[in-house]
Amino acid sequence: MRYATTALPVLTLTTGPVDAYPAVLRGLASPVLYDYDPAFQTTYQRVCETLKSVVRSETVPVLLHGEPVLALEAAAASLIGPGDVVLNLVSGVYAKGFEGWAARSGAEIVELAVPYDSVIEPSAVAEALRQRPDVTIVAACHHDTPSGTVNPIDEIGAVVARHGALFLVDTVSSFGGMPVDAASCRADMFITGPNKCLGCPPALSILGVSERSWAKMAATATAPRDSILSILDWRDAWRADRPFPFTPSVAEVNGLEAALDLYIAEGPDAVWARHALTAKACRAGILAMGLSLWPREERFASPTCTAVRTPVGIDEAALRAEIRARYGVVLSSGRGETLGRLTRIGHMGPTAQPIHAVTAVAAFGGALAALGHAVDVGRGVAAALAAIDAG
Repeated sequence: MRYATTALPVLTLTTGPVDAYPAVLRGLASPVLYDYDPAFQTTYQRVCETLKSVVRSETVPVLLHGEPVLALEAAAASLIGPGDVVLNLVSGVYAKGFEGWAARSGAEIVELAVPYDSVIEPSAVAEALRQRPDVTIVAACHHDTPSGTVNPIDEIGAVVARHGALFLVDTVSSFGGMPVDAASCRADMFITGPNKCLGCPPALSILGVSERSWAKMAATATAPRDSILSILDWRDAWRADRPFPFTPSVAEVNGLEAALDLYIAEGPDAVWARHALTAKACRAGILAMGLSLWPREERFASPTCTAVRTPVGIDEAALRAEIRARYGVVLSSGRGETLGRLTRIGHMGPTAQPIHAVTAVAAFGGALAALGHAVDVGRGVAAALAAIDAG
């Protein structure tokens, strides 16, 4: 094999961590200022105010200084209290995992679940809320990466808004790669991070918080305060004249600013189109080789991740190992219920370039052929190229 397991890969096409944009790496290499230096405090305020526009949140977003799992756990602890009834919409591993954090509050958890190759229909949410009018919070994962499926979050948000519940949305692997923001889906707690489609390393969480959510957290006695999980502690930390609850991640804030500059300069519509075309080309190549997507219907498939169903008789871990060893390309496994049943090809940030879809298809097909699975690699590559040319 050409690439030892200890050698650096040629290309990482995973669903995270993803490679960082060169401009972000340059931002990370900027001088690390004292957090109370006026220059950094001004930078921090500028970044947060830019995020308000980009995320389209009702208030200035909160930055928590850890990768987005921190924000998800903090949101569960801060927004959900003992008297709440939480409707959790489960279409994948990460949505299911949120229940563990939500249940710690003592709230009642009501689950609306579908098979992990499907999506949550807004009509099903409306019916669940009709049956349980006492639901106070609805939680959803927009793009559950271990399934590669995308829920119709804007339509679901409209249903939740009519009901009057607070809406908590995980957009960690979708924001920046497809049309979604706090306003479009009417999220009261919009959770994402820059470490996927914005092309940053995993180190920060972004929370768009509505006024209703701020009021709810302030009124929840169990909401963390003076804690790494506290959102309340950070409410005014974006202001240059206010203190930080603890030392912020200075270098990562510099990197985030560089990522936001790139996103705004390219334009969200162009960024989303780049992600969508990359995924379209990848799906076309995979299907042309006679393989199957994991999502039950192609319209459920994500523009930031192509999930490929593992062919019968193929060991999924061995397949990924062969792809890396033979071609130097790294792909992602499934998680939980989807582990061993699918392989994920990420299209996020700097790897959301259509030509990378051609590389992924060629490497995937070549490794399958090496493992004895009949596949027409040339047909797959041709289909991916044709999809790119068609735009």
